[in-house]
Amino acid sequence: MRRPAITSLAAAAVAAALATSCSSPGSTASGDGGAKEVEVALITSTSGPLASYGEQYLQGFEAGLDHATGGTGKIDGVEIKVSRYDDGGDPAKGVSLAKKSAGQGVRIIAGTAASGVATQIAPVAAQNKILYISGPAATDALTGANKYTFRSGRQTFQDVATAQQILMKQEESGDGEGGKGKKVVVLAQDNAFGQANVAAVESVLGTGGTTVDSVLAPPSATDLTPTATKVKAAKPDMVFVAWAGDTAQSMWTTLDQQGVLDAATVVTGLDSRASYPVFGKARDKVTLLAHYVPGAIDNPEAKAVEEYFGKKGWKTDLFTPDGFNAAQMVARAVREAGADGDADAMVEALEGHTFAGIKGENTVRATDHALLQPMFQAEFDGDAPKVVLTVDAQGVAPTEKKIG
Repeated sequence: MRRPAITSLAAAAVAAALATSCSSPGSTASGDGGAKEVEVALITSTSGPLASYGEQYLQGFEAGLDHATGGTGKIDGVEIKVSRYDDGGDPAKGVSLAKKSAGQGVRIIAGTAASGVATQIAPVAAQNKILYISGPAATDALTGANKYTFRSGRQTFQDVATAQQILMKQEESGDGEGGKGKKVVVLAQDNAFGQANVAAVESVLGTGGTTVDSVLAPPSATDLTPTATKVKAAKPDMVFVAWAGDTAQSMWTTLDQQGVLDAATVVTGLDSRASYPVFGKARDKVTLLAHYVPGAIDNPEAKAVEEYFGKKGWKTDLFTPDGFNAAQMVARAVREAGADGDADAMVEALEGHTFAGIKGENTVRATDHALLQPMFQAEFDGDAPKVVLTVDAQGVAPTEKKIG
């Protein structure tokens, strides 16, 4: 019986920035009829390797703000003005933009797609008492980072916990032997991304007698046959693949040719639409864990996004929910804190807050600001993925942390 493996892919970057009007900085009250406004600085990648993720996030935010404000751009008479900045995936640039925004009196910062940028912006938010709502950045380090840092997307722990839930379901149904007492091999590139995935798999799956090993390939490697041979020689029950970049298609082809996909359970993370062809002929031999599957949920929020995107000629993608959630959270913060933008009032408004997103119900855990949310198992149906299992938010809830 073929067993599953776990993988995270990165889609090809597509540089694109959304046009926007910028306001005067900060939270201000004008003398014109008492009109008030709050400025939000969106800092994310619209260039560099994560540009496509940044674009998805920004589009989701735009649709979310339209939905949250009924198309007015205002919450209780307070106008939400949005300024967008490109961090290019560079932590130094992200920090510079965050500090500049703080100096201009901005009370809310949202984004980014890059974990390395987000972990550097979080301390800036705390130092300046600014609300920070991170974006697609998946690093677990953001959860509990400080009082002022929240997240609008999922984190790495939730990805791996989803894989664990998938394997448990297979064990219960008799369609596999699960992960208990088994051997898991993490196939990844020998860089920060790959090493972080190894650590996450060890912490989540490396219990109950399960052994976790890793096969790390040089990021520059183009001949992946030796790597695939090492994975197969390890005789794993499960293979967790965490891979990013242009060699992904070659990697999948090589794993298939070397018989790895027939010898073990392969579970991989579903990435952006642009990555769907990357699996090639191997796609029917992998089990997909998914943060979001386009069209997966039929609720008012999902319908609102589809309608808005339809008018714009856009398509929902992997990180559309993160942008949409961020806008919902901004609206909540402004509604409770008003144009004065008191950061402590905004924090209080978000802690414990439950709200509907385009992938289902989200809850901001008050103790450490983790965003509890459903996750999915998917499989390809023709050229597009479909949901085969929805994993309850509590089933993949990260371990609670103390806010640092």
